[in-house]
Amino acid sequence: MNELLIIAAPDLMTQRGAWLESLETERRYSVNTLHAYERDTRQFLNFLTGHLAGPPTLADIHTLRPADLRAFLAARRRDGSGNRSLGRHLAGLRSFLRYLERKGLVNAAGAGAIRSPRQPKSLPKPLTDRQALNVVSSDAQMHETPWIAARDAAVLTLLYGCGLRISEALGLTPDDLSQGATSLRITGKGGKTRLVPLLTVVFEAVTTYRKLCPYHLEDGKPLFRGARGGPLQPAIIQREMQKLRSAFGLPDTATPHALRHSFATHLLAGGGDLRTIQELLGHASLSTTQVYTGVDTARLLDVYDRAHPRA
Repeated sequence: MNELLIIAAPDLMTQRGAWLESLETERRYSVNTLHAYERDTRQFLNFLTGHLAGPPTLADIHTLRPADLRAFLAARRRDGSGNRSLGRHLAGLRSFLRYLERKGLVNAAGAGAIRSPRQPKSLPKPLTDRQALNVVSSDAQMHETPWIAARDAAVLTLLYGCGLRISEALGLTPDDLSQGATSLRITGKGGKTRLVPLLTVVFEAVTTYRKLCPYHLEDGKPLFRGARGGPLQPAIIQREMQKLRSAFGLPDTATPHALRHSFATHLLAGGGDLRTIQELLGHASLSTTQVYTGVDTARLLDVYDRAHPRA
């Protein structure tokens, strides 16, 4: 069967089209998500055509059982879909069924009764020491305007030197980095506050930016500004990091958040203990921080495989 062709009753196709349009115009989903949800529901309706021995209707969707959904997921697994893809299939179907339920057309309880496939834990992908130092260097910044290049270097240095999330770095105000400060008080997820040591090199990078910035940086207002003086947006730093990836030949995993991963991984490799790293990152649970032990072990095994004469 041509998967681009959908065999389903007109009433169901009309509602599917309205749902996809609502995701685009009202929910403003990304193009990639819209394409994925369109494909997932197309595959599901085509599956039902064979499963029910005829084109599915709204009445068929109303009487769907968890076993029908499990049969679809099993069919996708046989076709090579992994847990991550199966989880996305299920998310798309749940969204569609909830939309129909809100309109009083079906009961979506069956979809809610199915547990999403367990997702594999992906290890953070830190930069090497040299890569991280290259990226945060003031000389490496790509912008031609000196104060903007200094700003980008300061933000990236905060991510790597203090292990901040990008939202935490951009939420800083001038009074957070007063003259002679040796630590930063950071308010992270859930309003949790932590103290982070402020390295001299980090303070100097921020000081250079403040000296060059053409805008008045008031206490209580955002420290980092965009080209027109407004608060600096994360997308700007993400775009600059993309340019640096291209310049240094780094993988797509080299994102601003990867600098935070690098901060933790390099501390661990240097002898830092997990509890301290947990505090510095602001993790609520030690289990979240323990993922970095897997990163470090993977790095050591890679070195062993490449360097040990008996490997």
